[in-house]
Amino acid sequence: MIIKTNFVYLICNKLIIKKENVMSKFRELRMNPPKLTIKEGAREVIFKTIDAMCDNVHYITFKKNEEGDFKMNGNGFSLSNWQMKHEKHEVEWEADENMWGGVIAMINSGVSVVESVISR
Repeated sequence: MIIKTNFVYLICNKLIIKKENVMSKFRELRMNPPKLTIKEGAREVIFKTIDAMCDNVHYITFKKNEEGDFKMNGNGFSLSNWQMKHEKHEVEWEADENMWGGVIAMINSGVSVVESVISR
């Protein structure tokens, strides 16, 4: 019983130290958003996102279809995992208009934040 109590105490102690001294990547990006650039006329755009929970990394991909419209994909994860405050079609329409600042703001409205972007 004493060993368990000490173990729990040590775990709690580590968490307190981590919380006080180390800023999470998510919080750092929320406080200082990066300056991102996307290639003009891109046909594919991939956003690297950092999750609020444990700084998990996920990717959101936008690809143009045959009609020239962007389609958003969570790369194996449901888009609801990002908990964006916007519908999928609203984000896709913003991408179709090449309003990437709006797309980034929509992605950041949920529980993840955009860290970087690549486009081609």
